[in-house]
Amino acid sequence: MKLRSRILFLCLGSTLLALVLQTFLFQNSSSQFIYDRSKLESENSLQNMQNEIYTFVKGIESNLIEVYTEKDFIKALKEDSVIELRSEFYRKAYEIGNTKFETDDGVVSLYLYTKQHEIISTYRRAVTPKHNYATDIYENPEEENAGKVLEYVGSDESVMLISSYYNPYRERDILRFVLKLYNNSNRGQVIGYIVCDVDSKVFTSIMEKYHTNNMIYIWLQPYGDRPAVSLGELSGDEEGYYEEMSERVMNEDTAEEVDFAKQEVFRVRQNKYNLMAYSIMPQSVLEENQKTLTRNLFLIAFLMVAAAAVLTTVVSRSVIRPLDILMGTIQRIKNGETGLRTEIVRKDEIGELGQNFNEMLDQMEELRRKENQATLLLGQAEYKALQAQINPHFLYNTLDTMSSIAEIRDCPEVSMLSHSLSNIFRYSLNMKDPFSTVAKEISHLKNYTYVMDVRMQNHVRYIYDIDEDVLQNQIPRISIQPLVENALNHGLRNKRGEKEIRIRIRKKAGILEICVADNGVGMDAKELNRSLTKNDLQRVEQGNSIGLFNINARIKMLYGEEFGIILESTQGEGTSVYVTLPAGAAEADKGE
Repeated sequence: MKLRSRILFLCLGSTLLALVLQTFLFQNSSSQFIYDRSKLESENSLQNMQNEIYTFVKGIESNLIEVYTEKDFIKALKEDSVIELRSEFYRKAYEIGNTKFETDDGVVSLYLYTKQHEIISTYRRAVTPKHNYATDIYENPEEENAGKVLEYVGSDESVMLISSYYNPYRERDILRFVLKLYNNSNRGQVIGYIVCDVDSKVFTSIMEKYHTNNMIYIWLQPYGDRPAVSLGELSGDEEGYYEEMSERVMNEDTAEEVDFAKQEVFRVRQNKYNLMAYSIMPQSVLEENQKTLTRNLFLIAFLMVAAAAVLTTVVSRSVIRPLDILMGTIQRIKNGETGLRTEIVRKDEIGELGQNFNEMLDQMEELRRKENQATLLLGQAEYKALQAQINPHFLYNTLDTMSSIAEIRDCPEVSMLSHSLSNIFRYSLNMKDPFSTVAKEISHLKNYTYVMDVRMQNHVRYIYDIDEDVLQNQIPRISIQPLVENALNHGLRNKRGEKEIRIRIRKKAGILEICVADNGVGMDAKELNRSLTKNDLQRVEQGNSIGLFNINARIKMLYGEEFGIILESTQGEGTSVYVTLPAGAAEADKGE
């Protein structure tokens, strides 16, 4: 089978397998998840509706509580004189209804009663033959559902009551709010109550915001009371479910025990009031999303298979053809056409493969061309290595010869100078071991200072303050002499008068401290200390000599960032350079 056919069958097979697995997993797990998700969204919608209704009811209660600001009226209620109340406050309900409520609140009537259920004042909004409301809810208590009001007023319940009744003139349910009025000085004493009736259309407008499907039936019903407001349509079976549910709520029975086949019933309480929200939803509504997703899944599967077939054919053709060309070129090169190169110029992996193949052939030709020169280059390298070993020894021997001739010819100063230079070069150029001892470093330093005194006639006074127990401690090679050289070149060059350099080496708590101090011109050491702490290796590599940055970098590299060099300096008084490193640590490192 050709590679193109393999790619085609592989892509189509993978796509079909993925779709089959996705369909299987969807039917076994996602279906239930989508169903539960739809139920949760329905419950959340009902909860959000209840929250908005709660806000509206809370506003009604707040406006009713404003009656406590009518101090004369509250005082009269406390005195409990029914005749005087009726004559003096017969317009009080009208004043409250017009001043405390807006038109959007939907208040249609308002009643003020004493604790003996005697009417004090009545307010009825827009009374017409078609819009009539009772002057007293107890004139026709059954029609007005006044029994619930009497039961509430006589109970110990202090939360505002929500009830409802059907108004035959409006042919509409009216929601009733009843608020007890208490004696301020005796919170347990009821002195009267206020009844406020609200048009149910206010609640219907709120419910319509959350009623997205007419097949869902939702209603509001106070617990232990008749249904108040409803929205939606009921089928034949659903009417029986609704009647059974509302009857249970009216009888204060637990609605959770009801088992409705092919129906989902949701219930949401309010946080404070006795108004409940219910909905009856056919399972077909919840399953609609699942059916839609299933249909979409099969449609997507068909489109994916078709797209995979087309794309695989196009892609495989674009991939295989350059490979065929490359394979043909390789075969020709194998047959002897070594100068041949592939002509693939695509800007993708295959083009990169062809370019790398051409570069590989060019490199092979270059290697063949240089193969004959390898032996000559190797011989030259061996000669240079031998020369590098001879030159230092030639320099040492020459200086030793000069020293001997100067001594024979009675020139002791030249003899000592040549001998010191020979020792300096021998010590400096011998870098087989990166470590040395304090004693050898001091010996190297003394050779250097002798040469510098002869050369510059500086007449510098050197003071060595070195503990005996540190002489055999190992330290990095050429760590002290550059510090003294730095003091000579920068600290004492422009110094007048007596010049002095003190070299002090101590060991404290396992730390070796080397101090090179001069009495020179001094400097501002802050910026230099910051650079030493930063330890910029690029600056070290750019240097032409072994100075502070080089020594500092070597110590930090060998022992860690907590060790290194730090300067203390005072203008006109001198500079002290401190080097810290672990005592004996270098020997351990060397052993490793």
